[in-house]
Amino acid sequence: MCFISCNKLKTESISLNSPENTKIQNKKTNNNYTGLDSTTLGINFKANGNYNTIQSKINSDKSYFKALYATNKNKAIDSASKYLYHKLINDITPHWYGTTWDFNGHTNTPNEGLIACGYFVSTTLKHLGFNLNRYKMAQQAALNEAKALQPKQDLKIYSNLTFKSLKSELNQVYNDGIYLVGLDNHVGYLLIKDKELYFLHSSYCDNKVVIELAETSPCFRSNLYVFAEITTNDDLIKKWMFNETLVVPTS
Repeated sequence: MCFISCNKLKTESISLNSPENTKIQNKKTNNNYTGLDSTTLGINFKANGNYNTIQSKINSDKSYFKALYATNKNKAIDSASKYLYHKLINDITPHWYGTTWDFNGHTNTPNEGLIACGYFVSTTLKHLGFNLNRYKMAQQAALNEAKALQPKQDLKIYSNLTFKSLKSELNQVYNDGIYLVGLDNHVGYLLIKDKELYFLHSSYCDNKVVIELAETSPCFRSNLYVFAEITTNDDLIKKWMFNETLVVPTS
């Protein structure tokens, strides 16, 4: 079983269906959230506020959840889960929509420079307040990126499923929330909301950061899928609260 991140070092082998070989076959779009309605979804698509201020506020807010955890662990985890969901979807990623994709992109600033798929995930997680090495995480195969967030035995891995079957499986095991998804040669976020699947990623199909229906995304096609919980992951949320280092496996 092998998951290849779209931004692994170019000196490493790349499969024939890597983004470098498939992107020219895929249709480009000019919309960062094609066919999606912000009001209906209850998701903000527009960048608001100063990005550095958003990051600083997130880091300062950790103290509130840490203090709450000392008196009511369940309430702290539940509140922090909702907080991380809101901050990632409505505050962090709107600044990244439209940022140009590149196989070697690793910008730390939204809409300045280029961003590869793995770096989009690792960088936004770091800006969300997770204590991780964004370079080390982004340069791993998608399976290792997932294992940095959740033990391997808790990951969900599927192969050779139709989209309908995959969607049915995911809605049986997962609730609404944000998940990391690793594919044959790509990685991004999966948003599950009201049993629908949305793919948030730095797209080699559109050459930029987008959110779209997973069902119609050419970049979501894969033989293998690995999923790790983020906003529904109690252990990971606790690590965020207490600023614990996320260990990124390399094998």
